[in-house]
Amino acid sequence: MAKIEFGSQVYTWFMQGTGKGYDNKLDHMIKVAGEAGFTGIEPMVLQISESALGCGKYWLGDFCDPIRLKDALQEHNVKLAGLALVCAWDGDEETPAEKEAADFTLDLLKHFPGSMLGTVTLPSGRKNDLQRRRLNVARNVNNVSKRAADLGIKASYHPNSPPPSLVRTQEDYDVVLSSLDPKVTGWTPDVGHIIRGGMDVIATLNKFQHLVNHIHYKDYSGNGPEPWAQMGTGKLDFHKITEWLVARKYEGWIICEDEAHIAVEDPDGVTKQNGQWCKENLLPLVD
Repeated sequence: MAKIEFGSQVYTWFMQGTGKGYDNKLDHMIKVAGEAGFTGIEPMVLQISESALGCGKYWLGDFCDPIRLKDALQEHNVKLAGLALVCAWDGDEETPAEKEAADFTLDLLKHFPGSMLGTVTLPSGRKNDLQRRRLNVARNVNNVSKRAADLGIKASYHPNSPPPSLVRTQEDYDVVLSSLDPKVTGWTPDVGHIIRGGMDVIATLNKFQHLVNHIHYKDYSGNGPEPWAQMGTGKLDFHKITEWLVARKYEGWIICEDEAHIAVEDPDGVTKQNGQWCKENLLPLVD
C-alpha cells in the first residue's frame, strides 16, 4: 500500500440501528466508500444478538463469507483496511461470547493478509472497580492481540469516549495504554474521542507515539451529549494531525468515521462529502 491511505468506517451507517436501512448491505457501503475516493473500508464485528443465526449476529451478514467479501471489495477496487472487533473485555478474562467473537474475527482476517485487527472497547460503566477493570481491558486486549500475532495479523487498540467508557480520560489512557504489550498490539488514536475525553490531541499522540499503528478521524463540535461534527466543520485540526503523522513517517490507514447527526440521516452523502474533503485538504499533505 501507499505509505498513508484513507479509508471509511462502517459505523457511520450502523448508527441508524439494526433492523433498519443497512443490515446485510456491506457491499453497498464498500461501493459508496469507493465512490467517495476512499481506498479502504473498516467493517465492525459487533455482537448483535446471542439468538441470531450464524455470523449474522456480528452485523456482517452474508459478508462473513470471505469469498463474498473479497468479491465485493474487488468489484469496487476497495481494500479491507481491517475489522473492528467491539467487546467490553472488562472481566478477569474473556467471556465465552468475547472469545467466540474474537475467534470469528481472526478466522476471517486470515483471508485478508495485511488487514488490521482493531480491538474496540464497548463502554461498560465506570462505577465499580475502575482500576481493576481498566487493567482487565489491557490484559484481555493483549491476549487477543497475541493470538492475532501468532497468526501473522497486526492488531491495534481503539479507546472511545462515551461517559460509560472505561478508557476515556488521561488517567485511563495512562493506565491502559501503558499496560499494552507493544510486541503484539499498537494503538488507534481516535482524535475525536481524545478531545472529547478532555485531552490535547497532539500531546497525547506525542506521549504514546511508539504505539500508533492505525488512526481514526472524526470531528468534534463539543455541543450536547452527542458532540460530533462533520469532518472539517468542528474543532479538530486535521491538517496539523496529518502533518504529525507524515513527520513521523507513519505508514498505514487514516480511517474516517463520521458520527455527526447528519450522518445518521444520510450516511452515503456524508461519506462522499468526507471523501471529497480529504481529497482536497489532506491528500496533498501525504502525497
